[in-house]
Amino acid sequence: MISKICVKRIAASFVVAAAVAICAPAPFAAAQSGGAKTLDYEYFKTKVEPIFLKHRSENHARCYACHEITKHPNGLSLQSLPPGATIWTEEQSRMNFQTVSKLVVPGNLDASLFPHHPLAPEAGGDTRVHNGGRQFESQSDPDFQTILAWIKGEKAPAR
Repeated sequence: MISKICVKRIAASFVVAAAVAICAPAPFAAAQSGGAKTLDYEYFKTKVEPIFLKHRSENHARCYACHEITKHPNGLSLQSLPPGATIWTEEQSRMNFQTVSKLVVPGNLDASLFPHHPLAPEAGGDTRVHNGGRQFESQSDPDFQTILAWIKGEKAPAR
């Protein structure tokens, strides 16, 4: 008799819980629909990814020179360019996007590892050694601003 009562109560609890879940608004749904930031692939591909290949100055190595996957297999590991290529294939760009996105908290520069590591510590970057030099001396650097816009949710213009 006791086991039949327990089974009925458990079943009733599931029914109530299901009804509440269906009828009550999800606690995070409002926050997500209210403009949670996402990272735009097209903006990354057209604006951010070229920064990795850019020769910024005599004092700085190109990001790709050190962060190519065969040289830097952990962390920020960019796909190897095909022989003779100056840009990545579509598939490689998507893989780079996935890799870099793991180092970003959309909408939150302060919580994002990328691009704090190549930013000078006196400009707000982290203090760990970056062997490629501090690519960004200040947060006003145009390339840093491009990356910041991407992290903040900037979208590429519709084609």
